[in-house]
Amino acid sequence: MRQLIAGNWKMHCLMREAVALAEGVAAGAGGIAAELLVCPTALHVAAVAAALKGTPVAVGGQDCHAAKQGAHTGDIAAPMLRDAGATFVILGHSERRHDHHETDAQVRAKTVAAIEAGLTPIVCVGETEAHRSVGEEQSVVAGQLAGSLPTPFPGVVAYEPVWAIGTGKTATEADVEAMHGCIRRELLRLLGAAGAGVRILYGGSVRPANAGSLLALPEVGGALVGGASLKADDFLAIARAAVSG
Repeated sequence: MRQLIAGNWKMHCLMREAVALAEGVAAGAGGIAAELLVCPTALHVAAVAAALKGTPVAVGGQDCHAAKQGAHTGDIAAPMLRDAGATFVILGHSERRHDHHETDAQVRAKTVAAIEAGLTPIVCVGETEAHRSVGEEQSVVAGQLAGSLPTPFPGVVAYEPVWAIGTGKTATEADVEAMHGCIRRELLRLLGAAGAGVRILYGGSVRPANAGSLLALPEVGGALVGGASLKADDFLAIARAAVSG
């Protein structure tokens, strides 16, 4: 299975900037072995999807509501994202879990909604520095997986150590290898044989300089890229480091 290189644009870009960034990624996508995905703010999904039509770059949302419709002011339903041209959606990102106090149960409900709408969910898990300092990182992540993933789970998992998101810090290769191995074991426990086919992305200050070594690690099925995805050249450089096959 090809590695997935996903760009989480977070709350960045005005409309013109988002379209230009998407076009820049598409212009350099030729010959890249990895699957490419960009996730703009929901307001720009339709415009970015239109700009990327006919290219190998997919579009995703950054969150969705668990309900298909209803009185949920300010929220976005999974079918709305799908209608706008999205094929993926990021769920349970640590910024959602922290800023909006999302629980594993809420992430699971959103994941079910995304799957029902025909979207591929990218479910994020990760520990804080406090968890890691007392040796709880693997138990915390295993608990998030157990609480957040429905069965079956035709989606992607992204491991992002919270302390490495936007900080410039990156987990060591040994840290990533150990955690991705833990996640794979938990996926097999939760999903049975199907757990072997779930891609596990690494996220947390992924840059062109470290992408090659991270993407070459066992059980790393791609990257969820934050800040570096806001520059087409940097994002493409990360994608070119992907391991083929």
